[in-house]
Amino acid sequence: MIELESIYAAIRDNGFSEQTIQLIDNYTNDILNGKTNLTQFNQAEHAGLCCAGEMLIGAYLVCCYARTSIAASADASASQVSPANWQIDELQEKLVQQWAEARGVWFDNAEKEIETEYGSMIAQGAEAKVYYQNGDTSVIKLRTSIYATFGRALESIALHNALFAETPMNVIGFTRDTEGLLRTICTQPYITCKRLATKQEIDQMVAKKGFRDNCEGKGVNYIGDRLHLEDMHPANVFIDAVSDMPVCIDCIVKFIRN
Repeated sequence: MIELESIYAAIRDNGFSEQTIQLIDNYTNDILNGKTNLTQFNQAEHAGLCCAGEMLIGAYLVCCYARTSIAASADASASQVSPANWQIDELQEKLVQQWAEARGVWFDNAEKEIETEYGSMIAQGAEAKVYYQNGDTSVIKLRTSIYATFGRALESIALHNALFAETPMNVIGFTRDTEGLLRTICTQPYITCKRLATKQEIDQMVAKKGFRDNCEGKGVNYIGDRLHLEDMHPANVFIDAVSDMPVCIDCIVKFIRN
């Protein structure tokens, strides 16, 4: 059984060589096949991680290495100050791009190619650009990180999949947009919107998943035992024209951390 420490050592000593890429792929397959797991995720969250696909898992492993590596460097220098999130994020983005290039899942000029192949951009928010072509069953999203680190942005995809299995995101690659922002390329089922969900409908939906309003005044943020659920406003929660049920297409979801 491959150990994470072996992957970390390979990245440290050999970069993203063919052998390192193979180690990451093998460990990813062990996760997908249920032979191993990542302890930070519970069973449902692990299913969400697997649903997001091998590209997300591989990139997330690289992010875990980056966080471990920079923390070890701080310890080695006898610093009493933990690395800042921006330092972790900077290293994660750098290494994920290197891994994606070596793995063959890095796409230059992805925005132009996606618009040509998958249709025009139909929506744009702080976190994602969304592309769709009439008749397709899925949209393409270019997600940028609005989280403290890129690793936590990847976590959010797995957590979304765990909470909202009807709108899973599957990662297919990575790119940088015209402004230089690192973006995760993913697919998501296309939802025909009957109307926007009401606050009451959103409250009821998330309550069934173990969340309650955090009472901070915005009315769109919720808290559970393990997770924060934020940005649950009607533009992110539709009533599906097919099921007539509320579905979340996007939100901010993250672990509760001390």
